[in-house]
Amino acid sequence: MKLRDSAQYYHLVLRRIPSRALPAFEDEDMQARVWGRRWGVYDDVGPLRTVLLHRPGEEILRMTSDRYDPELDALIDDEEQWYFRSDRGPDLGAMQREHDAFAEVLRGCGTEVVYLEGGPRDPNAMFVRDNGIVVKGGAVVGRMGPVGKPYGTGRRGEEAFLSRKLAELGMPILHTVHGAGLLEGGSFTFLNERTAVVGTSSRQNAAGVDQLRCVLRHQDTELLEVPLVGYSMHIDGALLMVDRDKALVQVERLPFWFLEKLAELGIEAIPVDFRDDGGAAINCLAVAPGKVILDASAVWTAELLTKRGCTVLTTPYEECRKHGGGLHCSSLPLLRDRS
Repeated sequence: MKLRDSAQYYHLVLRRIPSRALPAFEDEDMQARVWGRRWGVYDDVGPLRTVLLHRPGEEILRMTSDRYDPELDALIDDEEQWYFRSDRGPDLGAMQREHDAFAEVLRGCGTEVVYLEGGPRDPNAMFVRDNGIVVKGGAVVGRMGPVGKPYGTGRRGEEAFLSRKLAELGMPILHTVHGAGLLEGGSFTFLNERTAVVGTSSRQNAAGVDQLRCVLRHQDTELLEVPLVGYSMHIDGALLMVDRDKALVQVERLPFWFLEKLAELGIEAIPVDFRDDGGAAINCLAVAPGKVILDASAVWTAELLTKRGCTVLTTPYEECRKHGGGLHCSSLPLLRDRS
């Protein structure tokens, strides 16, 4: 038997070319070597380099005034599962102008804006945050809760557009939520590099959270689980980081133990000013430590953050906000530097 046909041969070869687990997948040099560049985020306030948006398009016009429900004072469709807080259909031109202005503020901060396509029947496509969660080294593609009746448009299926876009960009997908798991990105926040929080509700269940926890465990990141109150959907309606040690909060939506945990981590909880619409005020986006893009209507909270040492940039979002989401909902950071 020739040596190269024997087990001894492969033993000698593999001793010369051993496999190594380290450096880890998300190591910056390894990412550059394998994926062409570093991807992902370290926390929620590091300088924002690349962000994903979806500009409202013709799909918005599906929300028509014949769907008005006077009891809710909103347009709503049970089958396709969307709502719009008005007695009239949306002004698409106004929404596009607001969205374009938001994109310009982002570019002015040195952020690359990348656009995501969406389903032509899906008026919720502008809220790209919920499609997935970005962590160190890549993305976790979520699985939407609303699916429609019996299987109408809902939001189920937006995840496929995100997956195709990430593949086009060359960004790693670390996991795709599957089985009976539900997970939407609006209910996830990094508190710091080693601590994150997920809010559970009808949109995030134990199966989805377990899958996310598995990903974060390999990155030595603790995942705190906060059950949200009542019919709250996402934790970004209760908590958003605005600086390394500052969080904007709606305290009535958070349990006491979690507020104590923030204090333990050295994070100051800053309540939104009661004179503002709470949803508009808290749904902001940090583009750098202590530098925040805020809905222009939240004037009192803007003043409050400025007094706390933050730089506040404002942009109008009134027509877009009628659709039930704000600036944070409308953006998915793909790349942040360390804060």
